[in-house]
Amino acid sequence: MDIMENELVSVAMQIILHAGDARIKVETALKQAKQFNFTQAKETIQEAEECIHQAHISQTEVIQNETRGKTYEPCLLFAHAQDTLMTIMSELNLAKELIDFFEIMNNKIENN
Repeated sequence: MDIMENELVSVAMQIILHAGDARIKVETALKQAKQFNFTQAKETIQEAEECIHQAHISQTEVIQNETRGKTYEPCLLFAHAQDTLMTIMSELNLAKELIDFFEIMNNKIENN
């Protein structure tokens, strides 16, 4: 099967693109937090979460199709996309905690 015939390639690219957009937003949010702009950082994190959600929708459709009996040709790019999504989801979770931590510490410093 030609790689362009494998329908998982287009799904994989959607996952990678949305996850990549999320990574950029996570990096932006952390930069905003370093500048003590916590409100904007949290808004940017919400945008990153929406990107992750869009990537997850693509992945979930494939998984649901497989549970219904649809089979796919193996696709290394799809495996890479899933790995990318999981990695960026972890980065997003860590960034949310870091932003909260920085905000708490900043508030404690300001109140002393």
